Formats: sequence, C-alpha cells, structure tokens
Amino acid sequence: MQVFIRNYREETLDEMLRGEGRGAECFYRSCARCKSADPLFRCSRQSCFGPAMYCETCVAQQHRQLPTHMLEKWNGDFFEAVPMNELTVETRVQLGHVPGSFCPKATPAHKDFVVIDTLGIRIVKLNFCGCDSTITHRQQLMRACLWPATSLDPQTCATFNAIRLFEVQNCLGKISAYDFVRSLELLSNNDGLKPTEDRRRAFRAIVRQYRMMEMLKRAGRGQEDSGIKGTGQGELALDCRACPQPEKNLPEGWENINWDDMDEDQRYKYFLILAEDANFKLINRNVSTEERDPVVDDGTGYFCNRADYTAHIRKHVDEEEISSCSGFQAMFLANARRVKGLRVTGVGGVTCARHNMWRPNGIGDLQAGERQSNMDFLFFSAVLNFALMWLILSYDIACQFSKNIWTRMPGLPEKYRLKIDRANVRWMVPNFHLPPHKTGCHSAFSFHWLWGAGCTHGETVEQNWEFLNGAAAATKLMGLGARCTALEGLFSFHNWRRLIAHRLILKRRMAEGIKEGRAHKVSFEAFTAGLTVAMPDAVEEWRLWVEKWEKTRHVENEKGSPYEYAEAKTTLKDVRVKLAREEYDRTGDGDEVGREETPSTFLSMGMEIEEAQRQLTIDVKAAGPHPTPSQELDVLKRRTQLRARIKAFRKLQQTYMPAVRRYLTRSQRTEWDAGGKEPESTRLFMPSDISTEKLRQKACVRGLDGVEARLREGEAGEALDILRDALRTRTATTRFKVRNWSSQRALTRGQGILRVINVRIHGSKLRYRYTRQALLKLKGHGGWEERWRILTEDDVRGLNERALTDEEKSERERLRAAGEMVEEGGIALVGDLVSGETHRTLSWIWYAVQRTEESQEDEKLHEALRVEWCKAYSRSRRWREELVLVEEEMRRTIEYGMWAERRWAARASARTVMLGTTGPISPEVAEGVRAYALEHADRERRTYEKLRADWGPIRARAGDYLGGGTFRAGRRLWWKSTEIA
Repeated sequence: MQVFIRNYREETLDEMLRGEGRGAECFYRSCARCKSADPLFRCSRQSCFGPAMYCETCVAQQHRQLPTHMLEKWNGDFFEAVPMNELTVETRVQLGHVPGSFCPKATPAHKDFVVIDTLGIRIVKLNFCGCDSTITHRQQLMRACLWPATSLDPQTCATFNAIRLFEVQNCLGKISAYDFVRSLELLSNNDGLKPTEDRRRAFRAIVRQYRMMEMLKRAGRGQEDSGIKGTGQGELALDCRACPQPEKNLPEGWENINWDDMDEDQRYKYFLILAEDANFKLINRNVSTEERDPVVDDGTGYFCNRADYTAHIRKHVDEEEISSCSGFQAMFLANARRVKGLRVTGVGGVTCARHNMWRPNGIGDLQAGERQSNMDFLFFSAVLNFALMWLILSYDIACQFSKNIWTRMPGLPEKYRLKIDRANVRWMVPNFHLPPHKTGCHSAFSFHWLWGAGCTHGETVEQNWEFLNGAAAATKLMGLGARCTALEGLFSFHNWRRLIAHRLILKRRMAEGIKEGRAHKVSFEAFTAGLTVAMPDAVEEWRLWVEKWEKTRHVENEKGSPYEYAEAKTTLKDVRVKLAREEYDRTGDGDEVGREETPSTFLSMGMEIEEAQRQLTIDVKAAGPHPTPSQELDVLKRRTQLRARIKAFRKLQQTYMPAVRRYLTRSQRTEWDAGGKEPESTRLFMPSDISTEKLRQKACVRGLDGVEARLREGEAGEALDILRDALRTRTATTRFKVRNWSSQRALTRGQGILRVINVRIHGSKLRYRYTRQALLKLKGHGGWEERWRILTEDDVRGLNERALTDEEKSERERLRAAGEMVEEGGIALVGDLVSGETHRTLSWIWYAVQRTEESQEDEKLHEALRVEWCKAYSRSRRWREELVLVEEEMRRTIEYGMWAERRWAARASARTVMLGTTGPISPEVAEGVRAYALEHADRERRTYEKLRADWGPIRARAGDYLGGGTFRAGRRLWWKSTEIA
C-alpha cells in the first residue's frame, strides 16, 4: 500500500479518467464486429470486458442474451447511459427457443418487465413462447434461470445469480433485502434522475420462495416420488456428521454391544452431547397474522413442530420462568423487559455441544421468557426418535432444569418421550456459566470432571447465537411465516459452513489433543511418582475416590467431591498472625545460643548468615532509597547483629578453612581483603565458593566439602518447603480477598499483606537457586539433579495458578527493569472451578513433597495436594478422551460421507412420476433429477476421499499415542466398520 501511495496514485487517476473516453483510436475507428465506421456503443463499465465499440445493430445482437447489461453511447463529448430497451433495433429476449431464433406464436411480456440482477435493476423486453400452451410463463422464466415474484402473470423476476448473491451476503453479513435491493437501485440510477419503482416487496417474496425450495432440493425431496408431501420431521435440516447417527455412521451391530464388558475408551464414543439455551435478541413484533403469513412445511427443518409445541405450552400459560442459582440472570431480565406488542420474546435452541450444529426440530419461539414448558419441549423435540444409550445435556441452569424433568416428561405427547435409562442421562452446565453458580453445583455439573466428555466446554449454543444475532433487526418486523423461513435459511447456512469447517477444526483438535495429552500425561505421572513415595496409600485412595465419583454420577458419593477443599476457611487474621511469627523469628533480638564447634555447626552458621544476608538485602531494597526512621533503625540493628555473627564465623573459618585465602581467585582475594561495604554484601567464602575440587581439598579440612553438600541438600528441601508454604498462603489470601474484600480500605490493606507474602516467595526462590548452584559446584552434574531441578520463573506457581503467557512475561520483565515490585509466580485461578482448567499443569515443585513428620501433620498441604492430584488425574483422562473422541468423530464423518454417497447414487433412478401427479416423469426432469443426485454422490466421494487423505497422517500419530489405535489391544471387536482404511 505504501508503494502505491508513493508512486502510483497519479498514474491510476489518469487511467481511470482515460476510461471515461473512447481510448485508443483502433478501438473506435470501426465496429469490432461488422467493421462499419464510427461505432458509438459499448458495454457500460466494460462488463463484457475490453474497450471495444460497436454499431447499434451489433451491440444489440451481442447483448440479446445479456439483457441486464447497461450500454453506453458516445454523443460526441462523453458517454451517456442507454438501457437495452431504448435501442432503436430489436432487442427482445425470446424464451423457450435457442438463442437467435424467434417464436412464431410469441407473446410479449409486460412492457415494463423488470429483471433484478447483480448488475442492477433493468427493464427488459421479453417474449414468452406460445408453441406449447401447457408450459406456463412461470415455467419459461424458471427455465431461463429467472425466478418470478408471482405465480400468475409475472411482471418482476430475479436472476438466480442475484438470489444466490443475496443469500450469501444475508447469511454472512446479515444484509437485509431492503439494503440489497437499494444497492442495486443505486447501481442502476445513482444520480436519481430517473424514477424507480420499489421492488423490495417482490424481491422478498422471491427470496422466501427460493429458500423454501432450495432446502427441499438439497434434502433430496425432488428425488422421491412422495415429493414435498413426504417430507419427514426434521428431514430438511443438515445432520451433524461427526455426531453418532444410527444407520449412517455407527458400526454395524452397535446396538447389540454388551456395554458392561466394553472398554472404557469404547463406551463414551457413543455419548450424544447436546447444548440448550435461549436467545432474547431474536424477538418478533406482533405484525401480520398466522392466517395471512403461515408457517410452511411445519416441523420439517430446524424449528420444532409448531402445532405440537403450541398445544403443549397452552397447558402451561401461567407457568413462571425457571428459577436459578446462577448469577446469570438473562431469563429474569427478559421477563422484566417491556414485551408489549411482541409475539415472540426470544428463541430457544438446541445444538450438538461438540460441533456447533443446530439440531433438527431443536428451535422454538418463546412467548414469555425462558419457561420450563418451552425448554422441556425443545429438548425432547431435539432428541425425537433418539436411539443411543447415553445422552448429555449442557444448559446454563441445568442444576434447576434437571429437577423433576422425568415427572414433567409424561405431559408431552407420546412420541416426544425419551426412551432411555434415566441413569444414562447427564445434566451439565457450560464452563463459562458455571463459576457464578452456587459452590455445590461446581463439581456436580462441571464438564472438567465428567467421564467421557473430553474437552467439551458446552458453550457451543452461545457461539451459535452470536452468529444469528445480526439478523435480529431484519427479522423483528417480519410476519410469522417469513421470519420462520428466513431463520431456517440462516440455520441451514450455519450448519453447512460448520460441516466445511470441521475439515480443519477436527484436524486442529487432534493435533492439540496429541500435544496436550502428552504434556498432561508426563506431568501427571511425575506428580504421581513424587506423591507415591511420600504417601502411596493416599494416592490410591484418591484414585478410587475419583473413579467412584464418576461412576456414581457425581451426586451419590457420600464422601463428596474429590475436587473440592474440605479444609477450614483461612481468615485474614490467620495469615497476619502467621506472618508476624515469621517476622519475629527472622529479626528477634535474642542472643545466639552457644553450640558445639564441629564442621557441621561451622557450615550451618555460614548458611544461616547467608540467609540473613539475603533477607536483609531484600528488605533494604523493598524500603527504597528513602526509608522511614523506624525502617532505618531496624536495618541498623540487624546490620550490627549480622556483623557480629560474621566476625564469629571468620574465627571458626581459621580452624576449618585455614588456607582459604591462598586458594581463592584474584578477584575473590580482592573481595576477601576489602570486605563488603555493608555486612549483607560480605562474602563468606564457603567451601563451595572455591573454584575446583583440587583447590577445595587444599583449602579445607578433610571432608568439609562433603558435609556442606549434605547440608545444602537439606537447605534445598527447606527452601522448597518454605516456597510451597508461602504459595499456599498466597492462595488462601487471594481466595479470601476475592470472596470478602470489597471496600477500598480492605483492598489496600490486603495488598500490603500480599506484598509481604510475595517478598517471602522471592526470598525462598533466591535461597533455593543459590543452594542448588552450590550443590552443582560441590557435586558436579549427576543424578541428584533429577530431584533438585533448576527453578525457573514459570516453576514458581501455586497449586491454583497457571503459567504466564509470553505477553505477561514480557510485561513483568518490563516492570522489573523499571524497578517495580512485581508479583512472583503465575496467574491465580480463584475458585474450585476456573477458566483455563483444561490446559493447566502443575509446577514440578509440588512433585517433590517429602514424607516428613511435619508434612504428615500438615493437613492443609495434604488437602491441597489431594485436590490438585485429583484434578490432574481428571485432566489427563479428559485429554485422552478428547483424542479418542476426535478420532471417532473423524471416522464418523468419513463414514457418513460414504453413506451419503450411496444414498444419492440410489436416488438417481428412484423417481418415477411427476410430482403432484400420477403421470410418468418426463425425460427432461428425469435427466435433471439424475444429474443432481449423481453430482452430490460425486461430491460426497471426493469429500471423504480428501478427508481420508488429509486426516491420515494425524490419525496415525494419534493411534501411536493411544497405543496402537483407539481400540485397546487384546480385545476382539466382533462388529466391523464399513470405512475403508
């Protein structure tokens, strides 16, 4: 763009102006067709491509089959627009005959016959054929790809191209018929000098007819003798090919499987997971009437059967809306809105929860908010003729909706009653909607802890509403039937685009499943290995608890949820007391207790001094360049004590490291001689500070470096214990802050407490890193590094914290560089159920909890580890399930395509009669029926072959990860899929 702006704007402007004239002389010297001199006409805006000019006769002949093109005539000074119908030569379009011929019995159309085209709105001279009186004018227009606005004596029509263009623009951009026709009017008469008639009403009628018929055509109703009348419930809706569809994409004999003996990885592949919700933007005003604008083909598409639906809700006229424990109050707000003059206050709908596809018969209008009777009917209508064994419904108020659902079901007509074991129906709440619910709902209704759900989030219906909300303004003032047809078209377009998108979405999900599955498997196994050493009985108990929780459908487990904390609530006062005790221990004024002078006491004294130096350095930095008098006094007192301790250490160092100065490096000797400016910067020169093992043996008494190595290992464990304790303290404080602090005063006080905790976290992090570096110098690289790993910034995370993103890391580095105090660790995810739970992994510091007397008594740590282990166990299982489900969804998609190919191929010759009659089908219609069916069969074949090729490599990788495929080895499967490997 910058190149164009700098170099080509003048040139482009000249070329645009050049096009306003005749161009080079070779183009206007003679007619491009008959070579007569001085041609005056050309196609406007060069719609026919090229600047050639023609005489009037030739331009008329050239455009007889292009009647919607606008012509231009050179008047000696400029080009002026000339419609085709104003030429002096014959330009009539003859229907029913080959181009160039005329009907001897031609009947002229209306003198102002209007054609709506993508190039504009034109008046066209047109002749109907009169050779065969049985062929109506409407049929002749349809055969010329012109859709008439009326069935009798049509005077307006639209080209198929214009209708299709509007369909795409309406579905994608939600452009209304008004705006579309208005744009065509401007293309035809932008200066407004010519009067134009309003063609919007006629175009809306055309579009509505087209949408009705296109859905019937795509569903194959033209390939059946029963025709439109034989259309079944929901038959016009596009199926979700990735969902289980009996007789279409499930293995032969699946209904005879012994489910109790079936592998776990097999069973949940037969779950049908749906999502239900209401939308309060798609309202409809009480305009027109059902008699004047009826719903056509009731119940054959995405809307439920209106007659059955109306009969059901009339029984519940006085019913209140569904009460909810949720903080999402959309249903109450909808009822509180002004509904005067509204026929419809919203729309309820059901989708498949994994693939964003609208369910057949799963849509219905709401008359007075989100009432239970409405949502009941839509749910049961969406699973009409349900033939699977397991069903899961995601609904933002499922905790209330599921209550007494089975006692309400008998109130529906018999065909809508669900015939399934009630124990095999699960009610879930979408991930985003669940946190505002009461705490008791979090585990019981969470997809994170649902066996067989994979990484389903349940929010697909909300995503689908977002696509449709743009049509709210256009459909608000439509009549009942017109609105139904418009929304059916949008639902159909949405489903078709989702089917196309599945080609990439499923592949992306499988790639993510392999990556995340491996990461979570490794993370979980490392976590389990660490905990098994410390508490093997507890880990096994937790595993059984999780599996029992899943099997008993969440609510029948007497132990409660394994994913929730049972510990007593930590109050702000508890945290403040704990911090005060630590502060007292660190800065107490008591005299140092005398100790026996041994190598271990000498080294322990040095390590204690190093820790005191670190703490003092951190506190001095935190106080800033202008400390308060009390802070300055505290620092001075601690420096005095520290200087005395260093002096005592130097005295002992002469005994255990008598030649230390001689074996230091030059820079170290300089530092030894000068000492530190302040006691916290004075280096002690422990054995680990001497550069090589050979020099270390000469500088120290025998075995001193080995003693330090053992002490350093203890110090590393202590540093990690303090780090974990501080992280858990921060977690408890953050929870308390979110749930209890609202005033500015409380928030300010709380930030001060969190700052103290973060300083402690920072200090323990530095201590561990220094200790590990000392171990590396003393022992070199070896197996000990598996236990005492490098501690990165990403590793300093609490049990409820996720890792930072790259952007968040960059921001923290920027703040550190500016001298700001930043919080240590990851981003806190507050609550038992949080966003991002699916992708979260634990830091390795929680794998290394040691079995000591102190940790056994630490019930809070044990409780926290239990919750996080159970969550990690479930996350690992969910990612494996996700991979198994995506593999099955790919198989089902390919299998459905093979079934669809066979079905369309069979339809090619199934039709025998003309629709609406008993007479035999005409050869012309038979050829079209056959061609359309074979075209679809060919498209289905090419699609599943492409999917098999595109998905083949990633499916092979998934099979390797799953251990040889989705099906476990050693179990013979007696049914066989028809998919060709």
